[in-house]
Amino acid sequence: MEKKEEELLIDLTSARGIAGNEEEVREVFKAYAKNFADDIFFDGLGSVIAKHGAGGGPKVFISGHLDEVGFMVTKITEKGFLEFQTIGGWWNQVMLAQQVEIKTRKGKIIHGVIGSKPPHVLTPEARKKPFEIKDMFIDIGATSQEEAKEWGIRPGDMVTPYIQYQRMNESKFLLAKAWDNRIGTAVALRVLENLSQREHHNVLFAGSDVQEEVGLRGARTSSHIVNPDIAFALDTGTAGDTPGMTPKEADSVLGNGPQILIYDASMVPHKKLLDFVIDVAEELAIPFQYTVIAGGGTDAGQMHLTRDGVPSLAITVPVRYLHSHTSVIHEEDYLNTVKLVTEVVARLDSETVGEIKNY
Repeated sequence: MEKKEEELLIDLTSARGIAGNEEEVREVFKAYAKNFADDIFFDGLGSVIAKHGAGGGPKVFISGHLDEVGFMVTKITEKGFLEFQTIGGWWNQVMLAQQVEIKTRKGKIIHGVIGSKPPHVLTPEARKKPFEIKDMFIDIGATSQEEAKEWGIRPGDMVTPYIQYQRMNESKFLLAKAWDNRIGTAVALRVLENLSQREHHNVLFAGSDVQEEVGLRGARTSSHIVNPDIAFALDTGTAGDTPGMTPKEADSVLGNGPQILIYDASMVPHKKLLDFVIDVAEELAIPFQYTVIAGGGTDAGQMHLTRDGVPSLAITVPVRYLHSHTSVIHEEDYLNTVKLVTEVVARLDSETVGEIKNY
């Protein structure tokens, strides 16, 4: 992977952005996209969309989402500890003793750690159970409510995981926070760059939505403003290649290519579009994996319901340890997702899109 590509991944994963507070990530997107876009615009909630191409060709929308799972300060206690609300889905067993950053209204970054009562004071039975999120707090080293307020903290402030990007031991495994879904955002930006340098017979809209982690909200508004002919959600999926997974759970392996989502709880993908993408992957020998997410969804769940209906599909990058402080992807999966989406979009001319939408 070229240095500039890795720098993009570092910039995106280092940015802080929970649902409703995506401005840092949006600025990274805008700074990168401006070199390749004819126009950059936004929906009313803050989703960002970069347009490339003009004319009467079909409108193709590819989009990641800007937000990561995180937390929000809800109260400062008298002794200066912070109570918080989860923003997005969290598993309580991955939260305790993890470091976080609180961003104040004026942009100051306050470091903290998620704490709880120590196990030494719990009963033997209580120690066997996962600690409840409602009983956790954030310790910022303040001695009082007044001191925390002097530092600029107030209810509503964004809290994000603290972790540094790492290439793991000179391998192709990349560790960072927020791969869900900065990696989908990176794919959208790289496809925009690729297609800005080659001919394509459509109008490309490459974007990243707000508030996916709290109900696919930005995808509804961004898809409405784009009004695409074809739409792709670029997101993450679970990897099944770690110890303890059953054979049924172990279908997706890091390094074996992007996942093509054939079913999730938010959408049954458009069959002609699904077959078209698979045909492109097989024609060009781009490795891919089929995946099913029975209990979740992607932004394609809102994209396909836009206006009169839009043929849509989700293409995802497999990730280990989703919705935690520390997640892991494989470099080749990212690069092959960029390659697949680039080649798919390049082939979506008026005739092809007409055939996909011909009933």
